[in-house]
Formats: sequence, structure tokens, C-alpha cells
Amino acid sequence: MLKRALGIAMAFIGLIVGAGFASGQEMMQFFVAFGTMGIVGAVIASLIMTVSGIAAFQLGSYTQATEHTAVFRLVSPRAVAGFMDLVTIATLFAIGFVMFAGGGANMAQQFDWPVWAGATLTLAAVLVAGMFDVSKVTRIIGVMTPFIIVFLVGASLWSIATADADVRMLNVAAAQVRTTLPNWWVGALNYVGLCVVTAVSMAIVMGGDVFDTRAAGVGGLLGGLLFLVLLTLSVVALFLQVRTVGSDELPMLALVDAIHPTLGAAMSVVVFAMIFNTALGMFYALGKRLTRRRPEWFRRVYIASVLVGFGLSFIGFRELVSYVYPALGYLGLGVIVAMGAGWLRGRETMSAESARRQRLRALATLRLDPRQEFTDRDAAELRELSEDSNLSTSDLHAIIVDRAEKALAADPEVDYVPLPDDAEPTGILSEPGPAEGDPSGPEHSDR
Repeated sequence: MLKRALGIAMAFIGLIVGAGFASGQEMMQFFVAFGTMGIVGAVIASLIMTVSGIAAFQLGSYTQATEHTAVFRLVSPRAVAGFMDLVTIATLFAIGFVMFAGGGANMAQQFDWPVWAGATLTLAAVLVAGMFDVSKVTRIIGVMTPFIIVFLVGASLWSIATADADVRMLNVAAAQVRTTLPNWWVGALNYVGLCVVTAVSMAIVMGGDVFDTRAAGVGGLLGGLLFLVLLTLSVVALFLQVRTVGSDELPMLALVDAIHPTLGAAMSVVVFAMIFNTALGMFYALGKRLTRRRPEWFRRVYIASVLVGFGLSFIGFRELVSYVYPALGYLGLGVIVAMGAGWLRGRETMSAESARRQRLRALATLRLDPRQEFTDRDAAELRELSEDSNLSTSDLHAIIVDRAEKALAADPEVDYVPLPDDAEPTGILSEPGPAEGDPSGPEHSDR
């Protein structure tokens, strides 16, 4: 479970640590602009984000969602769910095309590329990666994350160690940072609203790919705590260096470049990877939502939305962050309230379902293991648990058979023969297995 939870945590960070975060532009406008109180705001925002991440992953896992509307309808009335759906669709598209602008700004600042060249490179990467299924997309997003963690933590510690900590002068300099937000607490709430509305759709889809709701919750917790460390460190570091990097388009990149130009070049590549991560997550979740009734149209809708977003990205990165992000953040606060309330109401139900699924998977493994006896009592328990689950029997059995088969196939001590492709999982698990020593046992049957 821990390995799966860590994978979820890395993917979660990969979703929300995009162009604005990794470049430092978000931290400057939402937190550093308010001086020392902005640091307090960063801690508060991180704690709210942790709870929101747990809720999104667990609700997605509980419903086995393939797109976000299943969860929205679970936690809120139909009218509210419809509003949340529209807000999320708008956010996915808006953040997606902001990422293209970030890709262009990143390469322009570090390597003097034309803005269109960096944006086009981002476009090509997003188009190719979007052709994979959700499991591969989750791994792609997660595998990039450790690199940005290393750079953010390293640059932040260097900044803290070498800064001239004249807090009064730093507060004066921070007040010169351009922001459209009125004060520190609005900035904190707006930022967490932005993060939630940015990540909620893909987080729900990722959670839906996790059968164990407990593992999904642990992944959200780990991701939230990691986010707390990264955001707080980054805000402190940029605040301490605000007099030198406060006017840069990508201040975190400028901070790393000040340590050494070679590190700056490497950081630019890492920032590009995080921009790609977020763009991929946004457009993938958008495509899944828009094609929920016609999943076979996913690729064509995905490609079309990516191309339209690319065209809109040339407004300019800083301008987009200044105006698009705060607007989305205010809308995201409503999503936080609805998701949080639904998660709190359903915690006991989800906990019971998590235990039920673990037992079902154990019974399925027992049923398919040629070394074990699957009795009438086991079959009755499996049927009862299946009926109590919130998932349909056919979907539930398909999932637990798939996981049981993978576990048995990976066990070198089991001589396991996989089920035929046309086997019906419900039928396989509805009858007791043969007694030990029966010549019609699994190794001899045509299960």
C-alpha cells in the first residue's frame, strides 16, 4: 500500500507544482507580495490543500470514477454539481493553456529562445503523452516530481543560508511585487482554491484508478504534507531574495541561476517538465470529461482542445497568472466547501467500503489460487460483500479478479494459469471452488 500511496503523492505534487509554482511566479503574487504574513498564509493554504487532496483521492477511489462528475454528484445537489462541473471544465482548459505560455517563457528567459519555440515544444510533448491510458499518465506525471523537489528544496536552503535577513527592508521590497489580490489571507484562500480547482478533476481520475480507498487517502496525506514543505520553503526563499528576483518573470529559475548558470540550465529543464506535467494533467482530465458519453472520441477531442489552448497561450505568462489564476481561485473555494463537506459526511461509509474491498480481493485470490480450497462459506461471504458494495457486481468482480490474477501471476510459488480473455468474472466468483484433491480442480478445469 505504501508504494502505491507514494506514487499517488508524487503524481499529486506533479499536478499542482506546475509553471506558476515551479517558476516562483505564483508564490510571488499570492504570498511574497504580502511580506512576512504571506508566509503564514502559505502554511494555512497548505493545510487546507492536504485535506482537499485526501478528499479528492478517496472520493475518486470510492466511486471508481473515470471523470469528475461522478464525485460531484455524490457530494452535492444536482444544481451545485453542475456548477462545479462547469467551473472545473473552465479551469482545466484555462490552466492548460497557461502552461503553454509558461513553457514559452521558461525557454525564452533561460536560453533566449523565441516564446513560440518553447510553447511548441510543450505542445508536442503534451500531444504525444496524452495518447496513453490513465495509469501510464499518472506514472509519467509522478516520475518527474522528485527532480523539482530536489531543485526547490536545494535552492530554498541556499537562499535561506545566504540571505541578508533585514525583515523590514524585505517587507518594503515585497510590497513592490505586483499582485491583483488585496491582502495575505485572501491570497492564501485564493491560492488553495486555485490549487484545488486545478487538481481536483485529475486527482479524482487518479483516485478512481486506485481500488483501495485507504491507500488513496494516505497518498493524498503524503502529497499534502510534501506540498506544505515545498510551498513554505519556496515562499521563505523568495521572500529573502525578493530584492533581486522580485521583478523576474520566473523568479525561482533566476534564484537557481544565481547559484550557478549550469544549475540554472538544469532547473529550466526541470521547470519545463513540471509545466508539461500540469498541461498533460489538465488536458487529459478535460478530454475525459468531455467524452464521458463517447469515450471512443477521447483522442480527437483531446487533440482539438490542446491545439485551441496552444493558440490562446500567446497572451503572456505573467499576465495570465495575474488575472486568470485569481479568478479561478475564487471559484475554487466553492469546490473546496462542497468536496470537504461530502468527504466528512461519507468518511465512515468509505472506511467500511475500504475494508470490504480488501476482504473481497482476499477472497478472489483464494478462489483463483490452485493451492487453496474455496468453500461454500467463502462463496456466500463473497456474494454478501459484493451486494453490500457501492459498485456494481460486474464492475467489482472484474476489478478484484484482475488484481487477484496479477498477485498470483507475480508469486513464483504459484503455478497459476491465467483466466481466458472471454471469462466472466461474476460467474467465476459466484460458485465455490473444488475441494482439495478434486481432479476437476483449477489446474484441470477450464475456468
